[in-house]
Amino acid sequence: MNQSVIKALKLLNYFTVETPELTLKQIANKADIPKPTAYRLLSALESSDFLYKTKENEHDSRYRLGLKLLELGQIVSDQLEIRTIALPYMEELAQEINEAIHLVISSQDEATYIEKVDSSRALRLYTRIGKSSPLYVGSGPKMLLANMPRERQEEILSDSELYRLGDHTPIDKQQLMKQLETIYQDGYAYSIGEQDADTTGISYPIYDSRGQVIAALAVSGLSSHFEGDNLKLLKNKTKQSAQTISRQLGYRGSDL
Repeated sequence: MNQSVIKALKLLNYFTVETPELTLKQIANKADIPKPTAYRLLSALESSDFLYKTKENEHDSRYRLGLKLLELGQIVSDQLEIRTIALPYMEELAQEINEAIHLVISSQDEATYIEKVDSSRALRLYTRIGKSSPLYVGSGPKMLLANMPRERQEEILSDSELYRLGDHTPIDKQQLMKQLETIYQDGYAYSIGEQDADTTGISYPIYDSRGQVIAALAVSGLSSHFEGDNLKLLKNKTKQSAQTISRQLGYRGSDL
């Protein structure tokens, strides 16, 4: 990471409940850096709304934490809440179907896996918590992308070329957009071999109290398990679990 970014972010640690407001001189002294350097770093934080200036004169300036931190803190809080609420139902679902269960959210134009429950099968899918992937690869990421506004979808897919993860073959954007529309209309996403060879994934949306899709509940396993009557069972069980988690998050919409 850029050293200037690290230095700037470290300055935020000097703000506490006891000292919510600090002067330029105080921050420079705490960080043991010259005032001009401190001013440059603080100005960068201020321009990004991480700080705001409460007072400025020719001798000194005063700063407080900005609203951007409140916004980011709320995002983290929501993620912690959904993980805590979803995990027991993910564990219950895993016991019923014995496949890998993932909880996926969108973060910075990517899909991030924030919770998982493994199956007890000898051959497992090893997806680490915190893993990120493109929003156009896999059932969970595609479920999230399909529920975004069209303008946002086009912004995320604006790269000149999109490639599959496995064989790095190009993805047709028009076909992808049609697929996203189908996912939105059907209310679930289905993918085969997009993240790992010979695997299939099914995902259903998780709604918050405002009716927004904030996560995808994804079930993944060997493609041979996702056939016939067992496929119907997997879809029904996953949908029911996603609906239950949504209700626990306060959703009362007509989609349940």
